[in-house]
Amino acid sequence: MNLLKLRPQPAPRSRYFAPLKRGYRIPGGGYANLLDLPPEYRGSSRQVCGLWPFSSGSGAPLAGAPLGQHLLTGQVVGLDHFGAFEQGLIPNPSVYYMSNPALGKSTAVGKKCLWLAGRGIPSLYLGDVKAEHVLRTREAGGKVIRLGNGRGYLNPLDPGTSTAAIERLSGTLREEVARGAHEQRKALMMALITVSREAKPSEQEDLILGRALEILYDRHDGVPLVKDLDELISQAPADLRNVVLDRGDISRYQDATDALRTSLIGIASGSGPLGDMFSRETSEQLDMTRSVCFDLSALPDTQPQKQAAGLLACWSVGFEAVNVAQILADAGVEKRRNYNIVLDEFWRALRVGRGIVDKADSLTRLNRNEGVGQMMISHTLKDFEAVADETDRAKAKGFVERCAMVVLGGLGSKELSEVEHFRRLTREEKRRVESWADVKKITTNQHGKTAPYGRGKFLVKLGQAPGIPVQMKLTAVEDRISDTNTRWDTLRKQGASTEEIEKEIFGEEEVSDATA
Repeated sequence: MNLLKLRPQPAPRSRYFAPLKRGYRIPGGGYANLLDLPPEYRGSSRQVCGLWPFSSGSGAPLAGAPLGQHLLTGQVVGLDHFGAFEQGLIPNPSVYYMSNPALGKSTAVGKKCLWLAGRGIPSLYLGDVKAEHVLRTREAGGKVIRLGNGRGYLNPLDPGTSTAAIERLSGTLREEVARGAHEQRKALMMALITVSREAKPSEQEDLILGRALEILYDRHDGVPLVKDLDELISQAPADLRNVVLDRGDISRYQDATDALRTSLIGIASGSGPLGDMFSRETSEQLDMTRSVCFDLSALPDTQPQKQAAGLLACWSVGFEAVNVAQILADAGVEKRRNYNIVLDEFWRALRVGRGIVDKADSLTRLNRNEGVGQMMISHTLKDFEAVADETDRAKAKGFVERCAMVVLGGLGSKELSEVEHFRRLTREEKRRVESWADVKKITTNQHGKTAPYGRGKFLVKLGQAPGIPVQMKLTAVEDRISDTNTRWDTLRKQGASTEEIEKEIFGEEEVSDATA
């Protein structure tokens, strides 16, 4: 009998086979080359509790002010330098904004400042040369201090908040405040003289000025003016003659102090390059319990020395007030507050003369920087090309390099090449930021109005980490304030005064309440 060799028979083919992840890859199978991401929403546990467990965390940071949507994922991005520092994302609460004009840089800064005001963190706008932050400050219940061209005055010899602090302190803290006030007055006077001359004072003049200020405050009742300082030097007291080493020859003393007195006379009389802004008593004192904006919009761009002097004076007063507030908190006599310091267009103060960067560095140094954040704003790093001296220019760029967070709006390729010296940018990041700077691209904003394509788009860099692309979104209140800025510009071009503009925008009652 023949044995048949049995072979396994193939299993019958199934009439059904499972689709691939993108569908059936056959004609008419609905295969999709691109899969759309489902929309993602963010909410509190109270709002989205019914969706559990179909909710999950996201990669976009939520560490501070809600800026807008992530351009790639659509997720909400919440980020500011205080929140990022508190969550350990950056080593210090400092941020630098850089963008071409008219792309929403000031609006983004104002958005974060309004958020910080809601957290109880006052913002100090130390020199607003374009009045961009005046209305936001009023909206947040802050105080506006006008300076320049007869609108207001700042006495560089006024100790400001230090006087009241000294009366409330004792021991080493009292001495620290008194010494700090003296150093602040001296540094500001040296800076103003540097701006006026466009050159640094000599070492001898530095010694004369420091000793003269000590003698003046010992002898003078009340708060002296610059003219009182000049009068004291003209009297040639023995202590000053010893500093000059005149060896009993009054003519040697006069030769040594003539140039210094000439600068002081120009500041005191208002006839010098700085005008009369520093010739009288301080018009308004700082209130460290709320936001403050120093409005320098009365100083036009055609007067760079006045602008620079005004900015340096505002920096000096603001930083010294923050130092005093921190010391009072250390002593337990005042509530500890965080402060957000805003330095807008700060490059303008650095372009007027050799050595001014060192003066600016001494004015903006905080002895006690705990709980103090800083925002620095300019158009591009090329702004620093206006600083004539190469050494000063390198030091000025160092201010930017020390900022832990960098926010980039639309910029050209050359500007981004400069940024790459201190922040790593990928090819895609550079392409994206360059596209935002293209003025030919027009789009519509969230209200359907035409706007430049790059307006409100920013790349946030935390250290050397990959950037976070964000499309800024405004709330109704923020949008109204931004629209107010447009009206501000329109009315200013029509020749209206600041008071008339504020009356038109806010109404007479709101202006009077804000300035009370």
